[in-house]
Amino acid sequence: MSTKPPTRAVRWLNPHEERAWRAFLRVMVAVQTGTARDLATIGLSEPDYEVLSTLSERPAHTSTLGQQADKMGWSRSRLSRHATRMEERGLLRREPDPTDGRGCLLVLTTQGLDALEIAAPAHVESVRRHFIDRLAREDLAALEQIARRLEEPQGDE
Repeated sequence: MSTKPPTRAVRWLNPHEERAWRAFLRVMVAVQTGTARDLATIGLSEPDYEVLSTLSERPAHTSTLGQQADKMGWSRSRLSRHATRMEERGLLRREPDPTDGRGCLLVLTTQGLDALEIAAPAHVESVRRHFIDRLAREDLAALEQIARRLEEPQGDE
């Protein structure tokens, strides 16, 4: 019995598709590098900011580890390790999840909220400088449309 996957015809990218794909990657790298660098100057990483900002929007500034991992597209174990580092810095704390004996809740601390309040204006300015202000209103609308299309489930999922 073979362990090789079934052979299917490869739909190689044509030159236009290849250019578009590579342009998308360059944009992602440029924007993420710029915003990450700007956050680092105030002592936060992009994942730190994502966790803090998400928790700040939740009731009681609390989320389950699983919900947060799903939102970030991370595994629970990866987020758990990151949350440990954030907890050591006083940005959040863990509490037992009363609905799941094996799970935990991530709770934004006062220190974490203070860090977010300091970081938020700098983060917004960074997003503007590296992304928003460099695009026309029509470009932003097109990106929203593209994002909606890419969020739709594919037929084979």
